[in-house]
Amino acid sequence: MDELTADVVVAGAGPTGLMLANELALAGVDVVVLERLAARTGLSKALNLQPRTAEVLDLRGLLARAEQRSFTTVPEGHFAMIPVSYAGWDTRHPYQVGIPQAQVEAALEERLAEQGVKVLRGQALSGFTQDAGGVTVTAGDVRVRAAYLVGCDGGRSAVRKALNLPFEGFEGRGHGVSADVVFRSAPAGAPTEWRSMRNLVRSAAAPGSFVGLIPLDEPNLYRLSYGDRLNRPADLRARVTDDEVRAVVRESFGEEVEIAEIRWASRFSDDARLAGRYRVDRVFLAGDAAHTHFPAGGQGLNLGVQDAMNLGWKLAAELTGRAPAGLLDTYEAERRPVAEAVLQNVAAQTALIPASPEQRAMRLLFQDLAAIPEVRRRLSGMVSGLDIRYASEEPGPAGARLPDFPLGDGHVSDLFHSGKFVLLTTTGSASPHPDVVVARVPALPWPDLTEVLVRPDGYVATATDSVDGWLA
Repeated sequence: MDELTADVVVAGAGPTGLMLANELALAGVDVVVLERLAARTGLSKALNLQPRTAEVLDLRGLLARAEQRSFTTVPEGHFAMIPVSYAGWDTRHPYQVGIPQAQVEAALEERLAEQGVKVLRGQALSGFTQDAGGVTVTAGDVRVRAAYLVGCDGGRSAVRKALNLPFEGFEGRGHGVSADVVFRSAPAGAPTEWRSMRNLVRSAAAPGSFVGLIPLDEPNLYRLSYGDRLNRPADLRARVTDDEVRAVVRESFGEEVEIAEIRWASRFSDDARLAGRYRVDRVFLAGDAAHTHFPAGGQGLNLGVQDAMNLGWKLAAELTGRAPAGLLDTYEAERRPVAEAVLQNVAAQTALIPASPEQRAMRLLFQDLAAIPEVRRRLSGMVSGLDIRYASEEPGPAGARLPDFPLGDGHVSDLFHSGKFVLLTTTGSASPHPDVVVARVPALPWPDLTEVLVRPDGYVATATDSVDGWLA
């Protein structure tokens, strides 16, 4: 067995784990990434980056890599497949980036390799122990001694289970299926490009059922999604058969519609669960290991990447001796309420899949309400992540997301590529700390202020140049 040492072990090389590893490597932290699979699957899985996730990647200069691998942008999101425009939000990225999860992972792993970190594949975590000085992790044929372990290993997380943490919420009654299918010719009326959330889903014949199509990046290649929120199979892990997929297509789109190829298919539940804690001493959870839900609104991958952004700079500060006492505890304090809110909005979305005439009437009414600008903004803020604001005892913009804006030949987001705090000042203040980037700006988004200190993840720390409470 190979004996290794590291500052942090990241279990899981999905988008959450790879984003976290990139954050740590950027700060000079020695990180080991363990992945149980021997190779990336290449399966598309999730299909989007929400506007806030695009902003997060832009803060690290990673968005361009993702966009090179994307196949579309969509200027709206959806709430229960009811389109909600992102117009009106102060963002440079008022759109979803259409990109398969496999391509997000490829972009993040490419950047990670450039930082000298390789993913150790075929190394399934089998156990760990922790003590006052660190964590010893065993996986496959390696044993790693590290200061911290982060479980980014999915909804069936081995890390979470080993911690014996409650994973509570509610067990749904239904299920869904996602499949990538190639039609011999597209079904009548199906869009050939993904440019809108309109006309992508329809109610199926049975109450509580739905079916939808999203065109992907090849001719006649579609993401087929279908499900039933009132009934689920006896075994949710049972393989989705080709016959099942073909039967749904014939019933939904006509007997004449033929499938040439089914590239993959996966079944999922409508359960919603949240880990009782995100941290147990030296072990943390992030992404699906900490929260799972029905994939309504296209929020799952995005929630995990933003978990990683929040935890990454805090772990790095702790390991490099720059973190004040209690900084690591703010990860759970900030991110767990965000996940709770997502689980709530997902539950509301599933309730809008009509299972009765009364619910159908409610959905029609909700569609009308969603067209009201104030309602549309509320809903689009939820699913996009643009409405996230962290609690702060300080008045003013503390805890708010910093909007990106032009600065010189670029944008203010360019200042965050190093992963450091940024002091934006209209007066030319000096740096309050050696790890703070100072930039003079002509004006701030808050016109009554002359300076704000912004965290590495793009949220305002304080409306002064004080680093107290943030950097030791």
